[in-house]
Amino acid sequence: MAFEDFTPFRVAVGDVDIFGVKGGSGPPLLLLHGHPQSHLIWQRCAAQLAEHFTVIATDLRGYGASGKPPSDADHRPYSKRAMAADQVAVMRHFGFERFLVCAHDRGARVAHRMALDYPDAVERLMLLDIAPTLAMYEATDRAFATYYFHWFFLIQPEPLPETLIGANPAAYVDAVMGSRHAGLAPFAPEALDAYRSALAQPGAVHAMCEDYRASASIDLEHDRADIERGHKIGCPLRVLWGEEGVIEKCFDALAEWRHVARDVSGRSLPCGHYIPEEASGELVTEMLSFFEAVEQ
Repeated sequence: MAFEDFTPFRVAVGDVDIFGVKGGSGPPLLLLHGHPQSHLIWQRCAAQLAEHFTVIATDLRGYGASGKPPSDADHRPYSKRAMAADQVAVMRHFGFERFLVCAHDRGARVAHRMALDYPDAVERLMLLDIAPTLAMYEATDRAFATYYFHWFFLIQPEPLPETLIGANPAAYVDAVMGSRHAGLAPFAPEALDAYRSALAQPGAVHAMCEDYRASASIDLEHDRADIERGHKIGCPLRVLWGEEGVIEKCFDALAEWRHVARDVSGRSLPCGHYIPEEASGELVTEMLSFFEAVEQ
């Protein structure tokens, strides 16, 4: 059973409850998931990681079992700044002022912001299968827009995407996740069912859309402000991407991250976008190697 030796928790952060699981012992390691998933993406890695780290895997606000607060015209409640603050608060709740982070997809965008806004908190950072959000929008061409159609669909004004996805949330999950390199094969049936059920919750589709609307507006403002100030990620950053994924096809990931971070390394893995499910063994090896400098 996934996370059988982990303890579920719920931490109140302002008006939002963040759900997660905690297990293991050793240096604290925060795991963040991507879209349209939850902490369950780590179920193939968690037990092995818990032999080396105190593992905390959460659901981002708006996703899984975490709260789905109301938004506003600026989409500020779903900015990566707000979502990063949630995660720092969770770690501090457990007494961790400084910690390691590994994050995939949307969670990696939250972690990118976290490393900038809380440089004293993030000791080492691993980001999976993304390039910086601003770089991806600025380099958009037909190939990228075709692969990542959902980026441009979800940012459309309410209620269009909410209405269409809300009519059949499971079909959306299957279409988006199944359209990648390996189809739906990498995902455990119970995890897929959980993702479908989570998106059917009241407010979940709207929260997901607000996440993407924030990424195309207020998040870009924050990113541009950092670039103008010369503010870069200061902690060691390791980036990994799937050689069958869109990052490999459309971007020079290392070059893009070196524009916004000071200490960058990385490589591709023999998989597609969903690295924790498609290449869990290789990922754990990378994590142990990269994070071992602080392992107790």
